[in-house]
Amino acid sequence: MKAYAHSLRIAPKKANLIAKMVRGMNVPDAMESLRKTHKKGARMIELLLRSAIANTSHNDQQDAQMMVIRSIVVNQGQAYRRGMPMARGRMRPYRKFLSHISLELGFPEEKETTGKKRTKESADTPSQKTKTAVNTSVKPSAKTA
Repeated sequence: MKAYAHSLRIAPKKANLIAKMVRGMNVPDAMESLRKTHKKGARMIELLLRSAIANTSHNDQQDAQMMVIRSIVVNQGQAYRRGMPMARGRMRPYRKFLSHISLELGFPEEKETTGKKRTKESADTPSQKTKTAVNTSVKPSAKTA
């Protein structure tokens, strides 16, 4: 239920904007929002999502329409070193970044409605104990004239 894309020619910052948008969404909603987004990163992540759906249906025989995007991680890959010519034969260096994107699909997990109950042992930890008051009373000193 995973798909990977390595060395995509898009900066990780730009791809991460699209990844934040679809992280945690269910598959049909994510496909629709990626289709409506007019960005290069949306096309790349859409193809990666299609690959994950194909992996799920072919390898695991699962229904991908019931799944959610559990995690999508965008990492920085290598960088092409390029340069722009300047005056007097100099060169202004700049780098073109590549991205590695990994996407994992999973089934939505049931959220517990009962909150975590607080026990007496957890309340007695040293960091949560109240401190005792320190006596800071000052004795009146005799005035010398």
